[in-house]
Amino acid sequence: MSLTGPVWMTPAAFAALEAELAELTAKADDADQARVLELRELIRNAEVGTKPDDGLVEAGMRITVKFHSDDSVETFLLGSRDLAQVDDDIDVYSPTSPLGSAIDGHHVGDEVSFTAPNGATLTVTIVSATPFA
Repeated sequence: MSLTGPVWMTPAAFAALEAELAELTAKADDADQARVLELRELIRNAEVGTKPDDGLVEAGMRITVKFHSDDSVETFLLGSRDLAQVDDDIDVYSPTSPLGSAIDGHHVGDEVSFTAPNGATLTVTIVSATPFA
C-alpha cells in the first residue's frame, strides 16, 4: 500500500490501528509483515480529529449535495468507512469515488459535474460541508 498524502481518520480508528500494530509486532510472525508495513504507513500518514469548519470539501467532512437532475439532496461522510469507524446511519463516500474526487477541494456553493459509474454526467451543488464529529 502506498499513500500519496494524509489519510483522515477518527481518534478511535487511529487508536484501533495502533492497538493492532502493537499486537502484530508482539507476535513477531513473518506472515503479518505486510499488514505491519501497511499499518505503519497508515499511522505515519494519519490526520486525526476534526477538520476546520471553513466550507472546504475534504476527507473528514459531512457533505450535503443537491443533484441537479432531480433536485434530490444527499448527505454523506467523505472518507473511508474503515478508517472513520462510523455508525451505519450515514453513507460514506471515498474521496477517490467519482463524486468524492469531483467535489474534493471545492467549497460550499460550488457547482461540480462528474461522470457517474453508469457513464452519465451528473451535476451537483455543494450545499454544506461541516466537520464530522
